Amino acid sequence: MHREPFDLERCIHELIMLMQPKAREHGLEVVLDYDLFLPTEFIGDPGRLRQVLTNLMGNAIKFTKAGQVVIRVTGVPDTATGEVAVHFAVEDTGIGIPADKIDHVFGEFNQVDDERNRMFEGTGLGLTISQKLIRLMGGEIWAESQGGVGSTFGFQITMPLAGPAEPHEPALSGMLRRVMVVDGHDTNRTIIQKQLAQLGLDTVCCATATAALEQLDGQIDLVLTDHNLPDMDGLAMTGAIRAAGHGQPVILLSGNIGQAERDPARAELQAVLQKPVARRELFAALGLLEESLRRRQGTPAAPQDEADQALHPAEAHAGQSAWQQGPGRAMRVLAAEDNRTNRLVFGKMVKPLDIMLEFAANGQEAVDLYQSFAPDIVFMDISMPGMDGKQATQAIRQLEKATGRHVPIVAMTAHALNGDDDAILAAGVDHYMTKPLRKALIHSHITDACPADARAPLATMADG
Repeated sequence: MHREPFDLERCIHELIMLMQPKAREHGLEVVLDYDLFLPTEFIGDPGRLRQVLTNLMGNAIKFTKAGQVVIRVTGVPDTATGEVAVHFAVEDTGIGIPADKIDHVFGEFNQVDDERNRMFEGTGLGLTISQKLIRLMGGEIWAESQGGVGSTFGFQITMPLAGPAEPHEPALSGMLRRVMVVDGHDTNRTIIQKQLAQLGLDTVCCATATAALEQLDGQIDLVLTDHNLPDMDGLAMTGAIRAAGHGQPVILLSGNIGQAERDPARAELQAVLQKPVARRELFAALGLLEESLRRRQGTPAAPQDEADQALHPAEAHAGQSAWQQGPGRAMRVLAAEDNRTNRLVFGKMVKPLDIMLEFAANGQEAVDLYQSFAPDIVFMDISMPGMDGKQATQAIRQLEKATGRHVPIVAMTAHALNGDDDAILAAGVDHYMTKPLRKALIHSHITDACPADARAPLATMADG
């Protein structure tokens, strides 16, 4: 076990991002229901935890033909010990497991052998490894299932807190009061409704665009809609809202953010957020919207919350700077790096920037995230296992031929021998940097790549 501080909610969101392409192939929704009162910062082994969750989520997607996969995380901090017994549950609507086979699935090389399962390949080791890892963490793992209905795989581990015991809740000023939530999935609507209620906002929930258009009135301050609705595309619904003379801002939640950003109707949206949306990103988008509304009405800006600045100084600075620059989305930065230490170093170097950062651990993940995350710039390690950085760059450039995009790709390499730069540039990268990386140069590349519809990263270059 390698114990270190980490953000649990962000860790799970990163896994969902990686698994979104496979889930979309199955037509599945992957949803995170993270307890509103559970802190996010813990001390544990995030690598091993990801390994367990990857096994459980991968199985859930693999054995589910329709419906959804829900990851639920709950727990109550023990103020006396500073620890939390965290419960995880991965629920699916798949083929299920017969009751007499539940214990069997945790055995080595064991799989449920019946006609429904024979179409799915696998070694039968994933659950065994997961069980051993959870036991090493001092926890327990279990399964519940009903044939033809679905399965739930759960586990519990106890972890010390690495941050405040009370999750931080940003305070809104009252410019937003009532939000319409439009989503065809009951679970999604319920989760978003709970998150908005946490901020003191009233909600009107609709399952279809038709119902939303019928109920939209002057009492609604914001429309928060899914991209793919049962009866109408979320962007098309936004057009219908404008055609009906309604001026409410619209925030789109999309599982394919790149597709949404490229649509001409994007100009009618306040923001596009990656689905499932992290609470931090949703709250930040609402805060920026309130600032925009306040400025239009000439209302004085609220004083900076000292507690907010103390808890999240980088985020408080980034939000303030973004407001000074005007509304717009944060830049999306993708960094492909297989070495965990290098990822940690890169993350610290860009921490002062107002950006959305995603990591890929290998070339294939980089190509997958390029399609789902739609980055504005890619930092690509050249030496990675499996598909290396040059191959990943070539794959991205091939995808761009169909879209006309050209995302700047900056190669990162520890080898700077004569002739290496020619081979690297020939793969399709725009720039390359040799390791150890320089903070100022990374900031410069990000700033230069900032698109017109994004906020300036607003880094301080003097500390590079």
